[in-house]
Amino acid sequence: MKNNIKALRKKQKLTQKKLAEKTGISHQSIWKVEKGLTIPNLTIAFKLSKFFKLPIEQIFEDDSDV
Repeated sequence: MKNNIKALRKKQKLTQKKLAEKTGISHQSIWKVEKGLTIPNLTIAFKLSKFFKLPIEQIFEDDSDV
């Protein structure tokens, strides 16, 4: 699953650690989702959506063929 987390985070001049602190998501989870190593659960997706004030669809893009 592709995502725009890194670009959104950098736009606000945040490190992964600072984003983790501000959202209540673990730094390890931020890192894994940002790198595309794991698909975020709904809780993480909603927290990021709320923090960035964007719909989930603008943060994550499903790149599967389904």
